[in-house]
Amino acid sequence: MDLLRVVGVSKGGGLSGISLVQQKGQKLALAGETGSGKSTLLKVIAGLLQPDAGEVWLEGVRVRGPLETLVPGHPGIAYLSQHFELWNNYRVGEILSYANDLSDEEAGALYAMCRIDGLLGRRTDQLSGGERQRIALARLLVKPPRLLLLDEPYSNLDRIHKEILRAVIGDIADSMGISCILVSHDPQDILSWADEILVLNGGRLIQKASPERIYRQPVDEYTAGLFGKYNLVDPTLAARLGRLAGTADGRKDLFIRPEKLTLSAMGNAAAQGRVVGVTFLGGYYEIEVELASSRLLVRADSNSLKKGQVVFVGLAP
Repeated sequence: MDLLRVVGVSKGGGLSGISLVQQKGQKLALAGETGSGKSTLLKVIAGLLQPDAGEVWLEGVRVRGPLETLVPGHPGIAYLSQHFELWNNYRVGEILSYANDLSDEEAGALYAMCRIDGLLGRRTDQLSGGERQRIALARLLVKPPRLLLLDEPYSNLDRIHKEILRAVIGDIADSMGISCILVSHDPQDILSWADEILVLNGGRLIQKASPERIYRQPVDEYTAGLFGKYNLVDPTLAARLGRLAGTADGRKDLFIRPEKLTLSAMGNAAAQGRVVGVTFLGGYYEIEVELASSRLLVRADSNSLKKGQVVFVGLAP
């Protein structure tokens, strides 16, 4: 039996006929620009928002919306927002003891996994944003859910706390075996974590595939842009670069990521260009090359090129 089944869910102007299936233990990620319907879909799945049409099922039991039940939400589904929802003027240990279904040993292991075992004696007004978010997550896990919904959990965190929370979420999915759905604007949060990505645009599901396929074979320019910089290459230029024009699904244009291109001092004159920009981005350089009819971005690990230099563009192996 599927863990989660969403069938034809629509909601106002936010969602239109969304259907998806999630297996037990599977990690799904929702991607899309602001207003694409990601958070709306997550709240419908959680039973916190009433759909206009369609149904949500968790392990064969229909998830009822807030108009159908006294207390919104569904047993077995936990929803974590980005707003650090903790009671004020309580100590962390008191908050976590509420509705705790774990033994002392299991609770201790969970607190260590969430990196909060040293915070149990603090009050909520003595916590940083990252600490509050990890405690809010642990509060959902002391009564282990079958499905954990994570709505932009990293959006209000600095880089250090974001990396800690990213590690915690990875540990939860792997060690506790809890199925998760994650929403994030950062492609690195999604690509390195998800088993499958669902891309939403204007409330519609436009692509569902593995992270690698989404990244390397996006269905359109919108999807390509969600996951980083890209080159939109027409069939003629693709042939010059040594790549067959077109793709298996019939698209005429190709999306080629900067790291899939190479630069050399010799090559096919048809793919000859001139360096017009060199940008240092920490671990790599981004080289902008002007060809006769287009410009390309190329990623390089080191830089020995200067503006105005003639180069030849090819495809990486």
